[in-house]
Amino acid sequence: MLRLLSTTKMSLVGKAPIKLPKGVEVKVIDRSLLSVKGPKGALEQVVEPDFQFNIDGDTLQVVRPTDQKRHRALHGLYRALANNMVTGVSEGFSATLELVGVGYRVEVKGNLLEFSLGFSHPVFFVLPPEVKAVAEYVKGQAPSLTLTCHDKQLLGQVVAKIRKLRKPEPYKGKGIRFRGEQVRRKAGKSSKK
Repeated sequence: MLRLLSTTKMSLVGKAPIKLPKGVEVKVIDRSLLSVKGPKGALEQVVEPDFQFNIDGDTLQVVRPTDQKRHRALHGLYRALANNMVTGVSEGFSATLELVGVGYRVEVKGNLLEFSLGFSHPVFFVLPPEVKAVAEYVKGQAPSLTLTCHDKQLLGQVVAKIRKLRKPEPYKGKGIRFRGEQVRRKAGKSSKK
């Protein structure tokens, strides 16, 4: 027997209120631009003018206008984007990458990263001004690079581009990977004896 879910049910993500920490200011400009300011910086996100962002004390609630499929699809998205903006300007986001391989290292020179990744030449990567990087070397462990930013989308894009410089390969496991990431290993060719 097939059971259909009601279409009037609200999104579990969309209806959850967002707690606003102290020092975080939220504004909706011209009903189509959500602006969030905090101690770590400021972010803006274009939203549909139909949606309402209600601020009640220290909570933010995203309200959709109708139960149309398009509005239901965007309800959870806008709530998640607003929550990421609030978290970013108050606490910030960070990602840690490990450089696994003999001779792999990274040097941070302001907003310029210089990688040695087993190529015949160094690889340079320019960071956006919002992203800060710190390289860490611990004896017995792979070198690590920690990136911090208040914009989660920008941080994700930068991390993806850096990881693309030398993706982890499945035979020896060498490459740039997230800290704690498990790389599926493949068995190499076996020789006949």
